[in-house]
Amino acid sequence: MEAAGVVESVGAGVADLAPGDRVAYACAPPGAYVSNRVMPADMLVKLPAALSDRQAAALMLKGITASFLLHEVYAVKPGDYVVVHAAAGGVGQILCRWAKALGAHVVGIVSTPAKAEIARGCGCDLALLSGDPDWAATARAYAEGRGVDVVYDAVGAATFEASLAALAPRGHLVSFGQASGDVGARSIDQLAHRSITLSRPNYTHYTDTAAKLAAQTTRLFAALESGAVVATEPRVYPLAEAGRAHADLEGRRTTGATVLLP
Repeated sequence: MEAAGVVESVGAGVADLAPGDRVAYACAPPGAYVSNRVMPADMLVKLPAALSDRQAAALMLKGITASFLLHEVYAVKPGDYVVVHAAAGGVGQILCRWAKALGAHVVGIVSTPAKAEIARGCGCDLALLSGDPDWAATARAYAEGRGVDVVYDAVGAATFEASLAALAPRGHLVSFGQASGDVGARSIDQLAHRSITLSRPNYTHYTDTAAKLAAQTTRLFAALESGAVVATEPRVYPLAEAGRAHADLEGRRTTGATVLLP
């Protein structure tokens, strides 16, 4: 659902784009694993000169996700305590940097000590290992003993209970992925004892019109210009080796973003 490239030709009635324009997209329909494709013109975004094609291909979907998670699903405020799962990953690094720029105290959850170093380099005040059974208690203690204000959790089943345990009264769990599997059927009664709120946002509902997409990309590009978001260089695989790229992702052998190069 995301790619960057150069416009080769435009259809009748397209006025805002021309052959040669550098553009990117991060929206439906899927189908980015190609060398050429046709896209609706109003869902393409012109790229700033400072952003390379590879950086844009790696950034768009992840940056837009971070945009609506931090500003719309839960609006992070100065002084908030924020937990980010998979903090060394593509979305995680952006969430950590941006949340820190918004004035939050950021706790990153990662799988290895090496990834903890990456998380600290991306603005995390505290980096904890997901394999530590006490990480939720440590995060709660760090947040003045009351618990954190929001947890951004893309892991799912393996972290759901601990994420709830880390939250303060009236805290918010944003479950936006399920890398470890669906959290399954659960009673909402367990949320009541601390008035916890739970969100399960769907990317499409924040990007399914040109106006919605423009709002997100405008915010993202402004964050890039201010330095709140950094467009890092991605790891690159040939498109023909997409299978190896997926295996490395599944094996947790990557950090940051990955792109496929036709």
